[in-house]
Amino acid sequence: MKKFLVVVDMQKDFIDGALGTKDAVEIVPAAAEKISSFEGKIFVTLDTHLENYLETAEGTKLPVPHCIKGTDGWKLNSKIEAALSGKDFTTVEKVTFGSVDLPGMIKAAAGNDEFTIELIGLCTDICVVSNALILKANFPETKISVDAGCCAGVTPEKHLAAVETMRSCQIDV
Repeated sequence: MKKFLVVVDMQKDFIDGALGTKDAVEIVPAAAEKISSFEGKIFVTLDTHLENYLETAEGTKLPVPHCIKGTDGWKLNSKIEAALSGKDFTTVEKVTFGSVDLPGMIKAAAGNDEFTIELIGLCTDICVVSNALILKANFPETKISVDAGCCAGVTPEKHLAAVETMRSCQIDV
């Protein structure tokens, strides 16, 4: 059985940059350890916006420029980057909360083999839950899990709400 780990948006802007939080900073060591010890294929999503971010639908609702492609804030946290060193991973740029490309990439990597998917990252209540639900919709019979200890939400309350939403949708947490 193949194992896939999806590392969601562990970028500087979400950890200690434009949209960073204390909770995001605190999960970095656990997330780095999870990545370092993981045996399998890893997919790393990158929230990716362009200079016109404030003119986009998202930018009008969240007017905080972040993860602008090529900027320092768009890059992965250095501890996450170090944990990925020597690992089999693929980056997945996404322009919105969930990646519509990720399911096809996972299916291609799995071939005809059965597989499991685990997710970690930021933010639990936006991008983690979005990707988890997209994956569950595409792979309803696959074991999909989220390590809540390697995730952080915009607030602790929103993190817990997202965890409950994922549990309600039969994602193991």
